[in-house]
Amino acid sequence: MKTGIKQRNYGFWLVACWLLTSLGFDSLAIAQAPNTTKKAICQEQDLETLTTYLLRDLPGYANRATQRARRLSRQVDIFPYVLVAGKPEFQPLPLNPGLETGDRYASEGVEQVFFTTLERQYINSKAVESQQFHRLFLTKTQLGWQVVTMYTQTGQYPVKQPVSPPRESSDSAIGQGVKTWLRDCEAGSVRM
Repeated sequence: MKTGIKQRNYGFWLVACWLLTSLGFDSLAIAQAPNTTKKAICQEQDLETLTTYLLRDLPGYANRATQRARRLSRQVDIFPYVLVAGKPEFQPLPLNPGLETGDRYASEGVEQVFFTTLERQYINSKAVESQQFHRLFLTKTQLGWQVVTMYTQTGQYPVKQPVSPPRESSDSAIGQGVKTWLRDCEAGSVRM
C-alpha cells in the first residue's frame, strides 16, 4: 500500500516538473509578480477620485480598527460603530481662522479634505448617534498618498451646537482606517 502512495507522489512530482519546464519558469515568475497596474491606478488618482473610493470603504476599515483595539475582558462594549462616511469638501480653510488667510499657512504638496462620519454607540442598551467632522491632510509621495495629520470634532446627530474643539486624531480608528486603506490601495487590493 505504501509503495502505491509513493509511486503516485513520485508521478505527481514528475508531472509538476514537466509542466514547469514545458511552460517555462518565466511564466511562473509572471504569475507571481505583483500587479503594478493596480498600484499605478491608485498613485495616479487625483485627490477627489481617491477620496470617493476612500469614503466608500472607510466605515469597514474604521470598524476593523476598532475591533482590533477592543479588550476582550470588558463586559461592556464602549466603542462606536461607523455607519457611513461622506460629504467630502476640498476647499482649503486657514489653519488659524480669523487671524490670517489660508494662503499663508498652505504647505506645498499638502492637500486638505473635509468629511463627516455618522457613528452609533450603545450605552445602557440605548443607541446614541454622533457625527464626527474630520479635517484630513494628505500629501502625495513616491509611495503614494500619505496622511500628514488629521483633526476631528464631535457633535450630536442631528447636528446641534456646540461641537467639541478639534483634537488631533491621526491615531484614532478613523485615522487608522484611512492609513490602512491607503496602504491597501498602494498594494493594489482596493477595488476601484
